[in-house]
Order: sequence, then C-alpha cells, then structure tokens
Amino acid sequence: MSSPEDTSPAPTPEFAPTPTGIVVGIDGSEQSHCALIWAAREAKLRNVPLHLVTAYTVPIFAASGLDGGYATVDDDVIRQGAEAVLRESAAKVAHLDIQMDARVENGDAAGVLLELSETAQLLVFGSRGRGGFIGRLLGSVSSALPAHAKCPTVTVPLSCAPRLGEAPDVDGAKAKIEKVVTVGVDGSDQARYAVLLAAEQAERNGSTLRIICAVQPYTGSLAWMPAPVDRESLFAEIQVQLDAGEKWLQHHFPKLPIKIDLLEGSAVEALVNATEISEIVVMGTRGRGGFAGMMLGSTTDGVRHHAKGPIMVVKDREDPRQGDRSAFGPLLKA
Repeated sequence: MSSPEDTSPAPTPEFAPTPTGIVVGIDGSEQSHCALIWAAREAKLRNVPLHLVTAYTVPIFAASGLDGGYATVDDDVIRQGAEAVLRESAAKVAHLDIQMDARVENGDAAGVLLELSETAQLLVFGSRGRGGFIGRLLGSVSSALPAHAKCPTVTVPLSCAPRLGEAPDVDGAKAKIEKVVTVGVDGSDQARYAVLLAAEQAERNGSTLRIICAVQPYTGSLAWMPAPVDRESLFAEIQVQLDAGEKWLQHHFPKLPIKIDLLEGSAVEALVNATEISEIVVMGTRGRGGFAGMMLGSTTDGVRHHAKGPIMVVKDREDPRQGDRSAFGPLLKA
C-alpha cells in the first residue's frame, strides 16, 4: 500500500499475483498521465488493484565507420529510465490509497498489454503517446488494442485533462460533464453486451444510462433500392425494440435511470458529441446484424479518433443475462 510519504511502489520483475484489476499503459507522455489519473480513480471506485505497465525494446542500429556490424543501446540504461517513469507516475496517484504495483517489460508494448488483458478487468491507455519514454507506446498500440484485447479497453484522450483537474479548464469542460454513461446500440448481440457493461458502469457511478441509436439517412448511394423505405414505419419498429430492451435492462438494473435517444443521422457524430458531456461513452467492437446504418464496428474508430472524453470499447462475449432478452419483447432478426 502506497502513502504520500512512500511515493511509489518499486517496479517489480513480474506481477504477483496475475493482474485481475485495472492495467494502465504508461510511457511518460501527457496522454499516458491522463490515462493514469482516470485508471487510478476507476480502481478506487471499483476497489480493485491498479497495475502500471511500461514496455520497451532495445534499439539495434547499423554501426558506422570501418568496423562493420551492429550496435545496441545499453539495456540497463533503458530499463532504469523506464523504472524512473513508473516511480514518478505511481507517486502522482499515491494519495488515492489504492493497491498498486508496477512492471517494466522488455518487449513489444502491444503484445505485453494484450497478454495482460487476458486476466485484467480493464485495460486503460492514452490516445497517443508522442514524446513519451518508449517512443509512442500509446500511439502505436491504441488502435490495435480495442479490437484484440480480451477485456474491455478504455481510451483516455489528452483533451480529458481539464475534466480530470490536470489542466486549466479554460472552456469550462468540467462543468459540462453530466452524470451520464452513454452507450451506442444497433440491435446486435454485441451491442447488447456493451449495454450490460455500460449499465454496470452507470450503476457503479450513480449515473443515468443514456442509450443512443442513430440511423443513417438514405442517400443517392441507395438509389438501386426497388422501392422507397417507409422511414416512419422503420423508426416505429426500432422504437418498439428499444422499448423492449429498456424493459429488459430495468429487470436486471431496477434502480438504474435510463434514457433512450433514437436519432436520424451519423452514429459517429452523435457519439462524438456525447463524449463532450458524458462521463464515458461505451461501444461494441462490431455490430453485424444490427439496425441498418448503425454498425458499431464501422463507427468505433471514428469516435475514438475524435472523442473529447473516455471511450470504453467492449468485445463481444456471452452473458447469461442476454438469455432472457426475448422475453421482454421483439428482437431485430439479422
């Protein structure tokens, strides 16, 4: 257990036990600092351990001059620098009085974090890591991790700094944040699992769950369709399914306030706008079989790249609570 006087846990060669709490990727950049602050507060909220991780590879370069061959940078020097970054990072969140450890790994950053995701509850990282210790650790892995991690991932952009109290709040960003967890849905099984995790997050935070379903307007690209689609009937059908989904959620989360927004327009735009005022926005990794025009797989990257707040991406997984969904009303058939 850390304390303000004992500023940090010493980086250890390996975790003991296997990490089951929140893993955060650290590279010394401002982006990873935002991710660290968010992850530490989430660990406090969930009452789980926080695991700080950094990874590096030893550069090899061709030697110049008359002597041929290759030269390497001293591994000990790099490791000492990485350990210093971890100690400094741990000291910044020591006041939260959470169980915390730190780890330096020699290897590919994405591979290290993906391996740890097999047992972690949550994997947290910044949107990019320019200027960081290990050469854009976060920038090089943040695109790959959401699609391949075994646990939910959270991307924390640098623009979160004001709301986290880590930068001047010039535009009043902190004041705009509502007690809302937003989740994007498209009627797919993947989206239903994302909704369950979003509901858990909202319940844990004491927040309202906002469900957004955005349906793209038809354009000239669909001129080949043999008959015009009755948009009013389509929206009425979707609304019936959303209402049934709300009843299902209320069955499993009876005290959770739920708000549903059925919109016509870009899913990316709707969810990006939601990141400015939501505590967190939750999405699935793909949405095959869902409502036309709201495919989560095609929107996830767009939202993450323009988000103003934390984004949680949830991979599809079977959940026993999904088994009774059909008992509460119609489901969209793929």
